[in-house]
Amino acid sequence: MTQAAPNPTPESNPTSASNPHGVPPGVPHASSSGGSIAMLILGLLFVVLGIGPLIGGASIVAILAQQDDDGFVSSPAVGVAADSYALTSPDQTVASDVPQMPLDIGTIRLSATGQASAELFIGVARQDDVDAYLAGVHHTEVAEVRLAPQVTRLRDHPGEITPDLPGNQDFWIASDTGRGSVELERPAEFGDWAIVVMNADATPGVQVALQAGFRSDWFWPLAAGLFIAGLLLCLIGLPLLILGVIGIGRRLPSGPSPSDVVGYPARLTGELIGTPSSWLWLVKWLLAIPHYVVLVFLWFAFAIASVVAWFAILFTGRYPRPLFNFNVGVLRWSWRVGFYAYSALGTDKYPPFSLAATSYPADFTIEYPQRLSRGLIFVKSWLLALPHLLLIGAVTGSSIVFARPAGGWGRGDWTRGDWAATEWSPESFIRVGGISIVGLLVLVVGVSLLFRSRYPVALFNLLMGINRWGYRVAAYVGLFRDEYPPFRLDQGPRDTEDTAKAAPPQDSSPQDSASQNSASQNSAAQNSRI
Repeated sequence: MTQAAPNPTPESNPTSASNPHGVPPGVPHASSSGGSIAMLILGLLFVVLGIGPLIGGASIVAILAQQDDDGFVSSPAVGVAADSYALTSPDQTVASDVPQMPLDIGTIRLSATGQASAELFIGVARQDDVDAYLAGVHHTEVAEVRLAPQVTRLRDHPGEITPDLPGNQDFWIASDTGRGSVELERPAEFGDWAIVVMNADATPGVQVALQAGFRSDWFWPLAAGLFIAGLLLCLIGLPLLILGVIGIGRRLPSGPSPSDVVGYPARLTGELIGTPSSWLWLVKWLLAIPHYVVLVFLWFAFAIASVVAWFAILFTGRYPRPLFNFNVGVLRWSWRVGFYAYSALGTDKYPPFSLAATSYPADFTIEYPQRLSRGLIFVKSWLLALPHLLLIGAVTGSSIVFARPAGGWGRGDWTRGDWAATEWSPESFIRVGGISIVGLLVLVVGVSLLFRSRYPVALFNLLMGINRWGYRVAAYVGLFRDEYPPFRLDQGPRDTEDTAKAAPPQDSSPQDSASQNSASQNSAAQNSRI
């Protein structure tokens, strides 16, 4: 007589519902050594500190590429027109006890260009002398100049006195008079200086294009120093970071084997166990801040590990297993935090600080590929994935609208054939941000929890489908798999292939089928009541 085998318990079945990914009981999920974690942290610290100098050096080189023949880097010309006697720089007083630079840091060049027949004057003097010269004189202060977008804000100072000829004054530190254009150069130094642009004959109505330039012999040494410092920090940090990632990845449990996977090899799950709290979702984003901080650095390590994996795939056709385990763990960690805090609100259980698969109700796994295409790495992350990225961006992205406040478009002043810039500053526009479709669905879920203490199952299934689609695309873009992700929403807590695999066999008896149909109807009725 043959004795029937006992039904497997969750503890004896490594692929049970409580342990869907086959992690053996008792295996530590986050058995990463302290040395690997320390190397990862130190590597991240050195690389982050090195990126700043590298960006600074690159910015200086980009600026130097715009030098003219005289070595000056000049701003775009800004047109300014005023009916007053003079244009002046804003009053920016610097304390007199500020020490002067011990070295010559550079030279400033100021220029003004007007009508070819107009004789112009430009001068630099102390602010007190300029204030005394223009006291009671109608003049215009160039209060602010923005280059992107180009906006000039003017401040008018009324007066009735006609000024003396500017060229006859003896308080100018530097000045120039010319027809059509004027220009002056002076060393860059601290001080209470003011710049004045006038018609040389002291008549009202000044219309010029202003431009400023700067030249320094310290640009190239500074750029070189920043590059060297940044490279040294990165050369120290990158090996530490990669060794830390490899050490952590080696100790992470492996994902599902090929025989365990049906359908697309990237599997996202999320179980709605019970009903989440009606109010906790209001503060989950705050409770998850520690995870956000950790994930910022983990995603930085993810990006560097992906670059290393790209070259490994190019030369070997394989994704290094430790890097694979680590990067999948970063995606898994991100999904658990999203499931808890903002993309599903599916559980009140706080997500673990772990890269490995755990008993948490949300998980993400990718089957490890035996071989990967060396050619696809050049196009699949951007060109081939573009249709998916556009669709996912439309669902998960938000919109931004710029609008003028009430009052119409006629508040500017037409002066000398052009709009005065005083009313066209960015402050006159209102920026209105939109909400994504996913954000709206999550908000509806939150409102339902708050007022009805119920989680709409249909919305949960839809949110799971959207997130599943996004993570499949992430697996493809992240070089984990070569299989093109499907254009579909597999809704529900598990993939459709998981549901099909768990379905009863087709050759079951009629009585079993009837009982199964009855159980399915009862389950559907219960879900509809939720």
